[in-house]
Amino acid sequence: MQGRGTVEPEAVVIGAGPYGLATAAHLRGAGVSFRAFGEPMAGWREGMPAGMFLKSTPRASCISDPSGRYGFNDFRHRAGRGTVGDTYPIPLDEFVEYGEWFQRERVPELERTQVARVEGAPGGFRVTLEGGESVAARSVVVSTGLRPFAYLPPELAALAGTGLCSHTSEHADLRKFAGQRVAVVGAGQSALESAALLHEAGASPTVVVRGPRVIFGEPPDADLPASRPLTARVTRPSSNLGPGWGMRAYADIPWLFRFLPDEARAVRVRRVLGPAGAWWLEERVDGLFPVLTGHPLAAAEAVDGTVRLSLEGPTELLEADHVLAATGYRADVARLAVLDEGLRRAIRTTAAGAPRLGPGLESSVPGLYFTGLAAANTFGPVMRFVCGTHFAANRIGRHVAARSNRDA
Repeated sequence: MQGRGTVEPEAVVIGAGPYGLATAAHLRGAGVSFRAFGEPMAGWREGMPAGMFLKSTPRASCISDPSGRYGFNDFRHRAGRGTVGDTYPIPLDEFVEYGEWFQRERVPELERTQVARVEGAPGGFRVTLEGGESVAARSVVVSTGLRPFAYLPPELAALAGTGLCSHTSEHADLRKFAGQRVAVVGAGQSALESAALLHEAGASPTVVVRGPRVIFGEPPDADLPASRPLTARVTRPSSNLGPGWGMRAYADIPWLFRFLPDEARAVRVRRVLGPAGAWWLEERVDGLFPVLTGHPLAAAEAVDGTVRLSLEGPTELLEADHVLAATGYRADVARLAVLDEGLRRAIRTTAAGAPRLGPGLESSVPGLYFTGLAAANTFGPVMRFVCGTHFAANRIGRHVAARSNRDA
């Protein structure tokens, strides 16, 4: 395996979150030389709030490795902790610890430096590191996580640069808002859990929801899939995305999703497992602070160091000291500053800016791969979750190996 040295790697992996680490592990399994760059689990450690719990179950939160021996419960076992099932919400700090363990075990050659620029070059790409080193590679895997794709609705654009509005991805600790009125815009897990954390930290949150109601998931009907009643297993089979034949299809055959029409894919990525809170979160939200449902956001303005939100609903005006946008993420190649402008223009995208990918997660630029959220428009909602690392990393590893062997 080629790490640092004079011989250039076949592939470069940009990013060291679950998708980047899984890709590196599968490249090794496929016999592909690579260099991987990034700070392990940085997006989870720096862009998600302390005290958070994962919405996904332990079996759906495993970073993929070809051996199948480095899942979340494998980590807990080796750490002297007991095995856990579907009723165990994973604390953020434990998941970060798991990811760092996975990196030490399966990607020890990870280089903790950032990639500054990727450009097209004869025979592949030139990757420039933040320290100035230049690396040539025939393939590049972009696994930069969620943060480049943080979405801020246009209604909040007037607050940009005022310090009165931020996206949830900008905060690792919400306790700094103690004593403040915070308007949380959104209806999903991020919005509801952030509001709960704000309330528990001594802030006064108000959740602003466009739709008519807030949804919380149903608790699992058993801790382990095998212990579910037989009728439930037949009528609503379990999957890493939740019970039901539809969820089973999205989780187990994401390659089929690619053949749907553009609009059908876009709608499903947006709506399947759409805004909802985890079952265990409801008791930390219900009745504890205002949740304004049926209140689309019309406009926002800064007034004397505070924010005024104009809403379409019974409450027409809401004043706050800060607005926290829990408005999700939207994949858009144009927002990936790490890619040279010429390279970005060469990538075929959807109307919304997501890259169009082939069966091996390769873009229209030969040798340039995208994984994680950037691949969701092609392969479906499973790519928004850690459990999607198996499909993505396995496909990329095999595809890069095949390219290498074909051109050798």
